[in-house]
Amino acid sequence: MSMTYEVGYVVGSLSQGSINRRLAGALVGLAPQAMRFTEIPIRDLPLYDHDLDPDFPPAARELKRAIEGSDALLFVTPEYNRSIPGALKNAIDWATRPWGSNSLDGKPAAVIGASPGLISTAVAQQHLKSILSFTNSPVLGQPEAYIRYTDGLITDNGKVTDEGTEAFLRRYLEAFHNLVSTFNRSHTWT
Repeated sequence: MSMTYEVGYVVGSLSQGSINRRLAGALVGLAPQAMRFTEIPIRDLPLYDHDLDPDFPPAARELKRAIEGSDALLFVTPEYNRSIPGALKNAIDWATRPWGSNSLDGKPAAVIGASPGLISTAVAQQHLKSILSFTNSPVLGQPEAYIRYTDGLITDNGKVTDEGTEAFLRRYLEAFHNLVSTFNRSHTWT
């Protein structure tokens, strides 16, 4: 029996025209049929404030519900100043609060990003993987996916124009699917 996994994806950039948002759209289109992707928006989150822990704002409650309702998470992020965008770190802070209610705990995840630079998003991804490790979110280790973005690599409707890149992204998604299915089989409670 084949199971369909609900995968929440988070785009680290708030820009609607972000190349990472474009990459996320391509990934959704290339994903195995057993994975259904839904974006988890982070745009409306206020800055995390410990004083709000007793009464979380609606956007933060919705973020936690979306994460908890997902079987796995995909983070698609740019690199800002050799790290992840502040909006993404803020979302992770909300997701793991208040203390003792970490929505990322045990949630399998994958990290990918695109940049026009030669090292793409390598440093940001390593930083994000370190943060996710602390939150106890098992992260896909291989293959690593640092996409060097060039004009026209992904069309407006999400088609990847380079066959090698498309093939790599399909392999990446298959590896992510294998992580999610293996993790979910080993953590099924009866």
